[in-house]
Amino acid sequence: MTPSIPYLELPELVLVPAGSLGNAGPLSLKPFGLLVSAGVYLGALSTTRYARRRGVSTAVIASFIYWVVGLGFVAGHVLDVVFYSPERIASDPLSLLRLWDGLSSFGGFIGGAVGALVWRLKQRVPILPYADLVASGLPLGWFFGRAGCAVVHDHPGLASDAWFAVAYPGGGRLDLGLLEMMLTLPLALVFLSLQRRAFPWGFFLGVLCCAYAPVRFGLDFLRIREDVPALDLYADRRLAGLTPAQWASILLFAFGVVLLRRVLASASNEAAFRAPAKPAAFVDSSAAAPGEELKADR
Repeated sequence: MTPSIPYLELPELVLVPAGSLGNAGPLSLKPFGLLVSAGVYLGALSTTRYARRRGVSTAVIASFIYWVVGLGFVAGHVLDVVFYSPERIASDPLSLLRLWDGLSSFGGFIGGAVGALVWRLKQRVPILPYADLVASGLPLGWFFGRAGCAVVHDHPGLASDAWFAVAYPGGGRLDLGLLEMMLTLPLALVFLSLQRRAFPWGFFLGVLCCAYAPVRFGLDFLRIREDVPALDLYADRRLAGLTPAQWASILLFAFGVVLLRRVLASASNEAAFRAPAKPAAFVDSSAAAPGEELKADR
């Protein structure tokens, strides 16, 4: 059996050729950046739509998304360098500032959590409802983000001649970005369907943690284990046989289980379905009125 998926490299969309405006290189839109941007936009759109149906104004959820996504991208890059390429810090300290040069998914989750906590300190309101709203739209955005990884093939896995492997230069390999993209699609479709109903706050976040953690834990066993300098492939560092993401997956799954137990316990409490109180800074805002609240369909 041989890999049936070709190793495609999508071209950049050149907006300004090199030298046209005194620029040394061309100014262009890269496929990875376009797909990640599409993911952020569509995930935010899905979240905002559901937020309005649950009685949360566009202005409030947009503020929350700004902090979560902003710090998520910063931490996603910084922790990618710290966890996977710490030697770069000494030789090239500015690598920490090149946010487009590598992203860690769990680094992004950590940054997003920090952003949520910063927002809570500023607004002084509970953040579980807002985090749950973001979780409801995250799989859709994540699908496009992993599509970006798939088109640049930046998550090569073990050598393989399976039909679902990619014909990398040098031989067939599993493309972990592609595999995670395909495994995320069903979750994204299920979440979009479930957004038609109201659930106790924390439902989407708990399900997301419990669904994503085992998938990521399993996929990381398919990462390359030995450096292949000739193909510019390098194995991740492991602690007690597990990657940093696998250790983080264990914690994420435990958090999801605890949260879902809390959600189930609150299912008979009407307060668990109510729209959260609007932060004081947005009380007089007329930027966007909340939509009608979904009725609790339990």
